[in-house]
Amino acid sequence: MAHPRCHLLSRSRLLAEPEVLEDITAAIGGTPLVALDRLADGAPGRVVAKLEAMNPGGSVKDRIGLPMIEAAERAGLLKPGGTIVEPTSGNTGVGLAQAAAIRGYRCIFVMADKQSEEKRALLRAYGAEVVVCPTDVDPDDERSYYRVSDRLAHEIPGAWKPDQYANPANPEAHYRTTGPEIWDATAGRVTHFVAGIGTGGTISGASRYLRERNRELVVVGADPEGSVFSGDTPRPYLTEGVGEDFWPDTYDREVCDTIVRVSDRDGFLTARQATRVEGILMGESCGTALWAALQTARQVADPEALFVVLLPDSGRNYLGKLYADEWLRRAGVLGAEEQVADYDWRDTELGPVVRHAAPPSPA
Repeated sequence: MAHPRCHLLSRSRLLAEPEVLEDITAAIGGTPLVALDRLADGAPGRVVAKLEAMNPGGSVKDRIGLPMIEAAERAGLLKPGGTIVEPTSGNTGVGLAQAAAIRGYRCIFVMADKQSEEKRALLRAYGAEVVVCPTDVDPDDERSYYRVSDRLAHEIPGAWKPDQYANPANPEAHYRTTGPEIWDATAGRVTHFVAGIGTGGTISGASRYLRERNRELVVVGADPEGSVFSGDTPRPYLTEGVGEDFWPDTYDREVCDTIVRVSDRDGFLTARQATRVEGILMGESCGTALWAALQTARQVADPEALFVVLLPDSGRNYLGKLYADEWLRRAGVLGAEEQVADYDWRDTELGPVVRHAAPPSPA
């Protein structure tokens, strides 16, 4: 039997090796850029995707989990043995859960009932508790996942709510990591950055960094129909993880040059088309951002334009919805006799596009 001290020395030498990471959070970031030449064929310029599904937790939200926790620890808001309570569409929950597992925190995640069962199961796999709330209620309704999370954070001793919608560590994480990665990977040649808007942290933080390097960078936001960012009237929609019915504090309302409104159908079926021709399994919000990027690229006459579209997550969480043809038909996304392969984004056209959208002034 090896002496305990020998075991500790072996572990110390192992961690000193550059190939061995201290823990899973050290694997976050450094995601690749992949060309989408087949899908974007016919569009001027080039469209490339930043594949955030390559993060260890499977999404872009891995980037904000640990920084929010560390900021709370420094501020004394989260103490050993505490509980993290957060409303999430799933991905932020995973980002928080993997960091919480390492630091020994309990997690309770509050989700809207439109989120996939795969996402709920995934959070439970990390040891988190999941509370499900109705989707079709006002944000200030006591049954909404925002208000339920507020109540739980207030009632549970030692609880802390990260509040990704207002936490400055959210956009700051993308300013420090996502933006620099895009700039370095393109050697500064990126001309357009396209991303969906949810909390607004990703597009705000990454764009702030990129604009500091290139003031001429064009930023395009992608927003599902029924979300407020593109000036639509708030109403339920199918797409998960993007869009909102209120204006988050983490969203810089001046960051987007344009915001493209995307239907559930175009977002879903563009994701399916991309998976079919590029071999990239992607989530619903990826299709939203991708359709906006492709349509915008088609409008730009510059063959030297380089569009970087951020794809937030993988399609593994949506196998029972986005990748289930019968579910798409029941949801009205796909016609009764229509086949997914019949859809081509090139046969569609841009709808409403707004510039510098901002919330209405108080009455």
